[in-house]
Amino acid sequence: MEKHGKDSPVNASLVGDDLTHWKGSLSGPEGTPYEGGTFVVDIVLPDDYPFAPPKMRFDTKVWHPNVSSANGAICLDILKDNWSPALTIRTALLSLQALLSTPEPDDPQDAQVARQYLSTPEEFAATAKFWTESYASSAPGVDAKLQRVMEMGFAEAEAREALEKHGGDENAAVNSLLGM
Repeated sequence: MEKHGKDSPVNASLVGDDLTHWKGSLSGPEGTPYEGGTFVVDIVLPDDYPFAPPKMRFDTKVWHPNVSSANGAICLDILKDNWSPALTIRTALLSLQALLSTPEPDDPQDAQVARQYLSTPEEFAATAKFWTESYASSAPGVDAKLQRVMEMGFAEAEAREALEKHGGDENAAVNSLLGM
């Protein structure tokens, strides 16, 4: 039905035998901090689908103005008022992929991320890239950084938070943990 080839930028498949529950995945767009990541999206079809939009949220943590960094909720017009029965799960996933390329900070889902995107774009890009490496890819570098910081005696949660805050800069993360 909505399943696409391995090389497709988006894919969707059923969760078990439940025709109303799907998992989608999309590749991070090239030239963005999300490049190289694979993002998983939970998709629940309401009883009146396709006349009502699917309920979609990111399972993969993503640092983006239009996605809640806490729960993956998505702010995208076609998932609300601008849905059309002509759209499909595939077109919705492609729209999410496009949203990763072109954030809409004036209509944010996460105000903190939107403020960072507008006021310190370099810091935003570094944090988004770090989140992509940490949560959406199997990049070996991030796990190694986290492991090295933890070997200095810091708990995983505080080590991860410090690395996130400093965009993956290991030295800056350690200095902040040491109060320097």
